[in-house]
This record gives sequence, structure tokens and C-alpha cells, in this order.
Amino acid sequence: MNNKRWQQDVDRDSKRFKEAERGRRSILVHTIFLGSLSVLFLVPLLVGAYLGSWIDSQGEGYTVRWTVNLIILGIAVGVFNVYFFIRKYW
Repeated sequence: MNNKRWQQDVDRDSKRFKEAERGRRSILVHTIFLGSLSVLFLVPLLVGAYLGSWIDSQGEGYTVRWTVNLIILGIAVGVFNVYFFIRKYW
């Protein structure tokens, strides 16, 4: 009787272990996820820097007003992108 109970416990625990292994994410999945986060953050930042630099070059004299403002806007957009991506997929 005790041996049968022990066998059932072992079977139940092994099934739980197998289910947990199936649900675990691999290192490749984490690497891809972090790469996606970096792209979601850096693209708006770089677009803002490039667009701001281009707008500043169109005017007379040396100014970085548009560049700084659009970099800050790019950072804000990047942070929101990362936040919503993590909320949706994590």
C-alpha cells in the first residue's frame, strides 16, 4: 500500500516537472526579447537625432535646438514602446 502511494507521488511529480520544463523559456528566447527591446528603444532615438540634425542644418547659424528636443522625444517614444511591448508579450 505504501509503495503504491509512493509510486503515484513520483508519477505526479514527474508530470509536473515535465510541464514546467516545457513552459520554460530558453536563452535564445531571452536574447531575442532583449534585442527587440533595444531596437524598439533605439530606432525612435536615432530617428529623432537624425531628423533634428537635418532640421537644424536647414537654418542659418549653428543651433541644436531641434536635435535636442527630438532626441528627448525619441527617448520618450522609445520608453513607451518598450513599456507596451513588455506588457503585451511578457
